[in-house]
Amino acid sequence: MGADHAGLIPDYAARRGALRSLLVENEIDALLVTDLVNIRYLTGFTGSNAVLLVHCWDTRNGEDRTVICTDGRYRTQVAEQVPDLRAEIARASARRIVELAGEWQLGRVGFESHVVTVDQHRGFEDQSTGLELVPTPGLVEQLRLVKDPYEVEQLRAACAAGDAGLAALLASGALRPGRTERQVARDLEWAMFEAGAQAIAFTTIVAAGANSAVPHHRPTDAVLRRGDFVKLDFGAVVGGYHSDMTRTFVLGAASDWQREVYALVRAAQRAGREALKPGASVVSVDGAARAVIEAAGHGALFVHGLGHGVGLRIHEAPGLAKTGTGTLLSGVAVTVEPGVYFPGRGGVRIEDTLVVREGGPELLTRTSKDLTVVE
Repeated sequence: MGADHAGLIPDYAARRGALRSLLVENEIDALLVTDLVNIRYLTGFTGSNAVLLVHCWDTRNGEDRTVICTDGRYRTQVAEQVPDLRAEIARASARRIVELAGEWQLGRVGFESHVVTVDQHRGFEDQSTGLELVPTPGLVEQLRLVKDPYEVEQLRAACAAGDAGLAALLASGALRPGRTERQVARDLEWAMFEAGAQAIAFTTIVAAGANSAVPHHRPTDAVLRRGDFVKLDFGAVVGGYHSDMTRTFVLGAASDWQREVYALVRAAQRAGREALKPGASVVSVDGAARAVIEAAGHGALFVHGLGHGVGLRIHEAPGLAKTGTGTLLSGVAVTVEPGVYFPGRGGVRIEDTLVVREGGPELLTRTSKDLTVVE
């Protein structure tokens, strides 16, 4: 799986065992896994081409017939990363896996209909003589919702790299008037790499002045100026797991309106964090933060959901939003990131990554949320 954060070891066999239980519940003999992130979750394989066939236990002899198929480029890698499974080497990996399913006369074979294209499905059908292909969306994602101790360890390490990178950026004086958004973004990314990041979680956002009112502004050659809000939204990847944090600063001196909007967003963010409890609906968590902003008369300026799940992908289920569905479980990792944006003037977003726990969420992003004025 690469150079993961040292400590716990992922239990891929247990994950596949949990998936088999879902297959039994859904009366599926096997699942054809084509999403590479889901394959990584179930096996540890990180190559760019693979298909996995997760077979229910063979009741005749207890044999685990789960098999992974990749092409010749990854012959050595699959042997190293997935030593506990049978590996097939074939350029047309999906074709080979479907052939095996047919040879084993599996009957009902599920496929990830939420990621398989129409053309891929037609290819499966062409090769699936004697099989019943059954759309089974989101089974692995259902397991990925709740993070195991190994995953939380990786998330902590990714968040620590983000915290350390931001601290180094501020200590170096790189966030100052006269520099461009792009320059600050590159410095922050390099600082995260120096702090242990193995990759950048997403395109780093540095948004100064009026640009800070654009929720997903991309860095430009815009020059930072005294009196600007500067919004930094960034993350690191460690062991495949993503961190996500936003902090908003003021350069030089903060005006009254900036202090007021910052205090409002911080209060909303606190309300959202405090609402994170097992059993809470995602709509109610969003609503707890949104109500604070609406009470101040700025509800129309909070233009996105409160947060999202985070893990092997930067955006995962659940979505904390007015349109969200479901309730939170203990062990789910999410962001809480309310924002208020005044078009043409500036905006504030404050974001943390947290893990839902009984008794209160575990905060993974530790950088202070006090209003920081950078001189």
